[in-house]
Amino acid sequence: MSDVDTESVSVNSSKPEVIAERIRAAILEHRLAPGAKLTEAQLCEVFAVKRGPIRQALAQLATDRLVDLEPNRGAFVASPSLQEVHEVFEMRRIIELAVVEKICNGHGMRRLKNIGGMIGRERKAFETRDFSSWIRLSGEFHTELAQLTGNTVLCDCLNGLVARSTLISALYESLGRSPCSFEDHEAILAALDAGNAKEAAALMSRHLQSVELKMLERPARGAADLHEVFGALSGGMSGMSGISGASSGAMSGAPRGAAKTSREESPKALSKRKSAPS
Repeated sequence: MSDVDTESVSVNSSKPEVIAERIRAAILEHRLAPGAKLTEAQLCEVFAVKRGPIRQALAQLATDRLVDLEPNRGAFVASPSLQEVHEVFEMRRIIELAVVEKICNGHGMRRLKNIGGMIGRERKAFETRDFSSWIRLSGEFHTELAQLTGNTVLCDCLNGLVARSTLISALYESLGRSPCSFEDHEAILAALDAGNAKEAAALMSRHLQSVELKMLERPARGAADLHEVFGALSGGMSGMSGISGASSGAMSGAPRGAAKTSREESPKALSKRKSAPS
């Protein structure tokens, strides 16, 4: 890589939106646990930038409700409550059943084959234990279906809900275990391909209810070392294509999710109150 290319990569990697995207990916791929403290000084060191771009990146993530900014305490990966679990999935059911209906009415039927390829990649990621890709692809199945409707407002709403669902999954699911089943996705796709709106809607509804209940079974693990999460940076260039070797030193913050969960109704009790999938 030439000096010009090196300088270009370095400048791009220091932009707030690039930093925000890398933090977002770490959250959604479960490399950063809910409640983890995002210390500005450590992030400045990791990304080799001053505090300005870090603060702008954290503000962007706070707007998306992936980060909590607390006065006099700093930034933390958001820790959704159990109530938020129900609210998020209530909205997902409303939106995704509308997606199913629109697709079966002819919006995007010709492009369903691309969704099949995505499910194939999701299955392969599971079989090869590529958990980061598995988690990402399980969410993309839902957002890509929404794209087929051509409704950008609907897509924006669902993208945000899926991102929050993945964060909730990080809080209530154990590492390396995705609650979103590619086998369910295959069944939903088959019903859509057949143009059976009623069956596709029933399968989607049961699928989302199952995902919601699975998220309530157990808490997540603790926070991660920020250097390990983002890789050892060198000249603002490394880490642009994944995680590299971890550096020494403990940089993790104490997760706050456990305290919040203890004040809510227990997942076990909640699961008992839920009606059986229809």
